[in-house]
Amino acid sequence: MSMFNIVLYQPEIPPNTGNVMRLCANTGCRLHLIEPLGFELEDRKLRRAGLDYREWASVQVHSTLDAFITTVRPPHLYAVSTRGTQRYCDITYQYDDALLFGPETRGLPVEVLDSAQVSEVIRLPMVAKSRSLNLSNTVAVLTYEAWRQQDFSGEG
Repeated sequence: MSMFNIVLYQPEIPPNTGNVMRLCANTGCRLHLIEPLGFELEDRKLRRAGLDYREWASVQVHSTLDAFITTVRPPHLYAVSTRGTQRYCDITYQYDDALLFGPETRGLPVEVLDSAQVSEVIRLPMVAKSRSLNLSNTVAVLTYEAWRQQDFSGEG
């Protein structure tokens, strides 16, 4: 059984990617990193945050978002952005869907959000005048909601 595809578009901060790597290892999700990366995969901070989970996580690096889509062909591609109009919890997720997250300092570019390949731009609710949540926290919230909808299938 497949889980979900977690896609980090041009991630910049090694500890966030390490935390997401650990999350993917513990939930059975596949992690996809879209270049350019703001760090080397062997970065000390990435290793520290991911601990020894790198060997347990399925991690693929893609040169572009289009390369990811062509290779993986997810049934749905949900872009996560503070600009989204649909709340994350109002989506019905299915296995192999892709959850796309932007770089920490700037989020997903408008051309990605407006792309025909994006099924929906979704958001996490926040109080008024909030800017954004930490990337790895956001990934965790969405991953667990998608998995919850599958009744935590595969849980050990």
